[in-house]
Amino acid sequence: MADPKTLTKTASDEAVDALLNSRPREIESLEGLLRKLSPEDQAEAFRILYGQQPEAISVTAELRAYCEHHDFELQAYKFQAAAEQRRAPRIVRVGVIQNQIILPTTDPVEAQYQALADRMEVIIEAAAQMGVNVLGLQEAWTMPFAFCTREKQPWLEFAEPIDGPSTQFLARLAKKHNMVIVSPILERDNAHGGTIHNTAVVIGNRGNIIGSHRKNHIPRVGDFNESTYYMEGDSGHPVFETEFGRVATNICYGRHHPLNWLMFGINGAEIVFNPSATVGALSEPLWPVEARCAAIANGYFVAGINRIGTEAFPNAFTSGDGQAPKNEFGHFYGSSYVAAPNGGRTPGLSRTRDGLLVTEVDLNLSRQVKDKWGFQMTGRLPEYAEALTRAAQPDFKPQIIKDTGE
Repeated sequence: MADPKTLTKTASDEAVDALLNSRPREIESLEGLLRKLSPEDQAEAFRILYGQQPEAISVTAELRAYCEHHDFELQAYKFQAAAEQRRAPRIVRVGVIQNQIILPTTDPVEAQYQALADRMEVIIEAAAQMGVNVLGLQEAWTMPFAFCTREKQPWLEFAEPIDGPSTQFLARLAKKHNMVIVSPILERDNAHGGTIHNTAVVIGNRGNIIGSHRKNHIPRVGDFNESTYYMEGDSGHPVFETEFGRVATNICYGRHHPLNWLMFGINGAEIVFNPSATVGALSEPLWPVEARCAAIANGYFVAGINRIGTEAFPNAFTSGDGQAPKNEFGHFYGSSYVAAPNGGRTPGLSRTRDGLLVTEVDLNLSRQVKDKWGFQMTGRLPEYAEALTRAAQPDFKPQIIKDTGE
C-alpha cells in the first residue's frame, strides 16, 4: 500500500483542495451560540430546547490531553433513572463517533480506507478509557460519501462482505476493549451476485459478529438517488440482544419514517443508533427533532450520528437542489447527540470537528417512562394494522367526509 504521506498531488487533488479552501466558514455548534447568553438565559434556553439536562461526566486531564493531541472533541454525560425496589440499575455507557475523511477522494482506495481505520483506532482508544460498552460509528465510515456522485468507480471498491477487513479490524478492538461496536459499511453480498447494500454490522464484545441490518429506506430526492448503488434492505427490523442491552440500527434516511422507528421499538430495542451522512442545506432543521421524537414515542434511547466536513470529488454532479453541477455535496454538520425516552437529550458534538460523545444511561428509564406516559399501552396497534392494510390496497379511498352544506 502506498504511504499517504508520500503520494504526489495530481491536478485533480489540487482542484479538490482549492474547492475546499474556498468554502465559507461554518459555525462550531448551536450550543456555542447559546453559551454567549447570560448564565440565566443560557440555562433557560437549554431547558426549553433540550428538556432534562444530563449530568456531565468528569474526564481526566490525561485523557483530555490525549484528545487534544489527536484533535478530536470529547463530551460525556449521564442520564439517571429513579431507584427501583425490585430491579437494580442497568447502567450502560453508549459512545458515538463522528469524523471527517482523512485523505482526498482522489487518493488510492486502500490508502483512504487505512487512514480512516487508523483514525478510528485512535478515537476508540479514548472510548475504551471512558468505559464505553456499546459504540456506534457513522454511516459508511470506511469511505467518502460518494453516493451523491452516482459513479460506480472507484467507490464500489470500498464495498466488502459482512466479515470483511473493517469487521475484522473492529472485532479485534471490540474483544480488546470488551465493547459492542456497530459498524456501518458498504456491503458486497458475494452469495448473491456481489450485490451492494448499505449495512450496519453489529460486532459483539468477544469479537464475534452478532448480526447485521440493511438500510430500510433509500432517499430519492430529485436526482439524488442512492438506489443507483443499492435498494431497500431485506433484513426487517432486527434487534440484537447484547451483553449490554438490546441494540438496533435505523440507518440514515430511515429516521424520516416513524413506522421504521416504531418497529424497532415493537421488537424490543433499548438503544437505537441512527448512523447518518447528511448536509446542512438539506436536513439540519430536522436533525435535532427526529431522533428525539423517536426516543419519546418509542420509549428507548437514540444515538444520532452524523459525519462532518466537506468532501470534494473530481467530477461535477447535481444533487437534486436545483443548483448547477458541483464537485461537493455540502457540509456534513456533525452535531451527533443522544436522546432519552423522557425527552431529554445531550448537547450535540461540534459541527466542524471530529468527536466522541459518551453517554451513560440507565436502561431502567425506558420502562419508567413507558409506565408514566402509557404510549405503548394506548397505542391501538390492531386498529392501525387494519387501517394500514386497507391503505395499502390499490382501491383504497381516504376517509374524508365532505361538508355538503346541508
